[in-house]
Amino acid sequence: MEHLDEEQRLRDAIAADPDSARAHAALVFHLCNAARADEALLHLDREARRRPSNIWPLSLRAGVLSAERRASEAIDVHRRLVAMAPHIAILWCNFANDLAAAGFTSEAASAYRNAVERAPELGGAWLGIANLRGDAFSAADIAVMKRAIGMVADPYQCVQIFFALGRALGEQRDFRRSFENFSQANTLREKLVPHDAARLAAFVEAHRNMRPTLFEARKSSLSQECGPIFIVGMPRSGSTLVEQILASHPDVEGLGELSALEEVAASIGAFDAPDDFFSRLQTLTRAEAMDLATVYLARAGRYRRTGRPFFTDKMPSNWRFIALILRILPGARIIDVRRDAMACCFSAYTTYFNRNTDFPNGLEDLGRYYRAYRGMMESAQASVPERMFDIDYDRLVDDPDREIGALLDSLDLPFATSCLAPHRNRRAVFTPSAQQVRAPINRMKESSSDYLAWLEPLKAALGAE
Repeated sequence: MEHLDEEQRLRDAIAADPDSARAHAALVFHLCNAARADEALLHLDREARRRPSNIWPLSLRAGVLSAERRASEAIDVHRRLVAMAPHIAILWCNFANDLAAAGFTSEAASAYRNAVERAPELGGAWLGIANLRGDAFSAADIAVMKRAIGMVADPYQCVQIFFALGRALGEQRDFRRSFENFSQANTLREKLVPHDAARLAAFVEAHRNMRPTLFEARKSSLSQECGPIFIVGMPRSGSTLVEQILASHPDVEGLGELSALEEVAASIGAFDAPDDFFSRLQTLTRAEAMDLATVYLARAGRYRRTGRPFFTDKMPSNWRFIALILRILPGARIIDVRRDAMACCFSAYTTYFNRNTDFPNGLEDLGRYYRAYRGMMESAQASVPERMFDIDYDRLVDDPDREIGALLDSLDLPFATSCLAPHRNRRAVFTPSAQQVRAPINRMKESSSDYLAWLEPLKAALGAE
């Protein structure tokens, strides 16, 4: 009833002021949050027909399509938008984001360049160019970005420019100044999105206190013939490549990074009191567990576009919720993607994470985060080794045929030659690794060895890793 009252209030606001883009945006946001994106799109179609010279209905429509992972559809709308208002930089940037996700790298680079020509302080566009990797930065670009930092009003865009500058200076092998910019980016982000290391430590400790036999005797309520494949691990571990390989299998649909599991975890108190959350997991009845599984599958299903029996959920931080997965989705598969600790953590340190992502911003916290992740995964693997599969990034790129075969075997999937050429898969990819997985399987280019002089705090925090 409260949900319906809120919707009626929003519709009343539109009736009172039909020309208010803000009121229409609020209704669209509400409908999308309720998994009613198609209704939101119909509403925007009607408004676009009523206001053919206004850009906001089309801009909102492009935003909805992007959020729903429908990049190819969004691209058509973006083309109309930049034709109607070529002077607006953010429209070019949004266009470029979806072009990059869909694999149109050259056109994305051109669109990002159009954005920064119109607004040199637009951090998202500079970051987009950096993530394309094939569009090298020039000395002139570096000079423009340095000046832009003093012009930026939004601190998040300043963080993005610092990351882009770090990448640009690294390309020029000026590693000292490159690292200084990565450090400034992370220092500023820590002020904006502080990482709660103490809460994570308490969460991991509460998991350690769970009964290790909790999952061993449970029967699966989810058919082994279908369902989710969770890909977990550290960011920048190679998880996007693993998902691209699996999404190239005719039985697997790649859904990317989903917030569905975290939302289910939050609904039963995961972020309130860790001890209570894990106690709650241990006392769930079978019916309650199945209800939570149904909620998860419905939220994930919102992004499904095919009838393939399996789908991937590639949210790396889902390692925190391994116990929840095992408790409510006992038929689900879990893949832990590993990469050399120093290389993986440094690569994460040089990567921009949005304001909704709780992730360490300092080298010491990064090392502790990595050790927490490894500790929780080792605990889960000791309890239910048959449910878990480790894949090592370095071995994967060195011997893809053997490692991909072993991966498919672990999932009881028949071998498919298409998995050996994941770069031919034209699905949209929305992570910073999007362009890399569109090339034949190869090693990530970032090298922590070039920055070792500044990484002692990370090395010490990793300890024996």
